[in-house]
Amino acid sequence: MKPQQHWLVRPKTIRLLWAVLIVILALTLVANFFIHQHDYFGIEAGFGFYAWYGFITCVAMVVIAKVLGIFLKRKDSYYDE
Repeated sequence: MKPQQHWLVRPKTIRLLWAVLIVILALTLVANFFIHQHDYFGIEAGFGFYAWYGFITCVAMVVIAKVLGIFLKRKDSYYDE
């Protein structure tokens, strides 16, 4: 008998989680039309500013982590005697 996969690694669950995430993100962008924002800087008033800001920040963190990994990486034999 084949062991059952964990529910988070099943393809059906992954597709469902992506769909739910996309719906939540779309709803937050649509809510931008109906919610009055109190912006302090002019750029904050743009449509979807916080979504774009979060996305760009996330990409920047990944790129910085990759660059740091180049400098902080050790050889495979680092812990060998």
